[in-house]
Amino acid sequence: MTTTIQETDERFIAVLSGELDTAAAEQTSQALQPLLDSKGKEIVLDCTDLEYISSSGLRVLLSILKQAKSVGSRVVLKNVNEVIRDVLDISGFISIFEME
Repeated sequence: MTTTIQETDERFIAVLSGELDTAAAEQTSQALQPLLDSKGKEIVLDCTDLEYISSSGLRVLLSILKQAKSVGSRVVLKNVNEVIRDVLDISGFISIFEME
């Protein structure tokens, strides 16, 4: 699992690649820490290359969403493939995340 973060004036873009499973959850959570200082910036989680997500991975995304909302930031999941979309749907997360 790799996580790359780009920052612009208006947003953070985090590109998630690989499998966000239990083994990668802690590392990914640490890599996404800069997003928690978003201070109102939009956060885009680009899932183009995300191949798999486990319940631990869902917790990482939920944590980012909760903390971002607490500082007035918007979180958007972008380029979610059908496999990840199905997991989000089954878990009920599809209704709490904005999708592009």
